Amino acid sequence: MIRIMGYIKSAALESTGFVVLDPYDKEIDPKEWLEIEYVDWKSSGDTRFAPLASAKGEIECNGFWNHEPPRTDKDGVWIDEQTEKAPTLTARAKEPGANVGRCRIIELQPNSYADCLYNLHQDDNNRLNPDGTGWVVRGFFNLTDDKDSYFVLRENRSDPSIEYRIALPAGAQLIVDTQRLWHAVHHQGDEPRYCLITSWESGPELDEYIARYNGQPTTEYYEISEEVREAGQAEQARRDAARAAYYAAKGQKEKLAMSEA
Repeated sequence: MIRIMGYIKSAALESTGFVVLDPYDKEIDPKEWLEIEYVDWKSSGDTRFAPLASAKGEIECNGFWNHEPPRTDKDGVWIDEQTEKAPTLTARAKEPGANVGRCRIIELQPNSYADCLYNLHQDDNNRLNPDGTGWVVRGFFNLTDDKDSYFVLRENRSDPSIEYRIALPAGAQLIVDTQRLWHAVHHQGDEPRYCLITSWESGPELDEYIARYNGQPTTEYYEISEEVREAGQAEQARRDAARAAYYAAKGQKEKLAMSEA
């Protein structure tokens, strides 16, 4: 545990901004993510979300700062009608013992590598977070077996020189400082991808959890061809230029805001 800029942060995430935990090796009934209620909520692609914890225990996904009284992404309220249908997923989110903010399951439709690069974003995790408290990071537990899909993580959205690509078979588990790293998923397949996402407060509880499951930056990255890499980067640049031109034509300055998803 370290203090950076007044916040308590996990030393394990300092070098790369993420850690990969030991894979989850127990069976979970798919009903836990297929038979709960989803709401339309867009984040880096064609997505829906099924919240397990929200600002006030309602089935919605808004940032906690958009409620009254506004607050940071901590002290989420569990949604009984959702958690009753997903007891194993709820237990996994609670297991570290760290403060939980938003907790939800994402449903992501298939996309392309170029889509993934264009949709790279940072999360607005720590708005209103007081100095001296724990920095909010996110856990990602892949639920479906998406062996040909991968998480893309970059320090710089448009710079491919440092790009981490983490494979996403069933049971893959990551903890990511998503306010630091630009991130999105390239989901290859015919069916939606499902993943449990939990906002956790950094501190001794999360540090112990990371150590217990041997969390560390991986050196095994999903390989893609140079052709795919170059084509994706070119398409990201083309779409970025088109978006900038759109705003310029309207006399507006383009803004790359952090995601509230």
